[in-house]
Amino acid sequence: MNVRSPETEQEWEDYYDLRYRILREPLGKPRGSERNDGDATGIHLALYDGAVLRAIARLDQAEPKVSQTRFVAVDASTRGKGYGRIIMEAAEKKSQELGNEKMILHARDYALDFYLKIGYTNIEKSYKLYDVLQHYLMEKVY
Repeated sequence: MNVRSPETEQEWEDYYDLRYRILREPLGKPRGSERNDGDATGIHLALYDGAVLRAIARLDQAEPKVSQTRFVAVDASTRGKGYGRIIMEAAEKKSQELGNEKMILHARDYALDFYLKIGYTNIEKSYKLYDVLQHYLMEKVY
């Protein structure tokens, strides 16, 4: 297992394809909706099992001493194998290396249990993505 930023054009294509397939396609959104302006400044993490991409996440600086994980996605065919935990641990480690003291995220309703299991606290109901998918603000203090 290796967590790093995508490097080649093909790795970047695979990264955004996974993000689209897991996070936007099920909501009926078009290609391109999986990208936003934060991609230019965020830290992109990709979990590779050999040469195969298994999970992704983007780390943003939300405010001083607080980072935010966004666009966390695990390939559907490999769920339940610990890849989500590995990519989140890598994001937390990088966040701490950058001097942050807390990680926040907005979890989809169906992902709440996963984040609770890895030490996040549910703070509040936050927003509905595309007016259909409830998200919850969560945090983990280091």
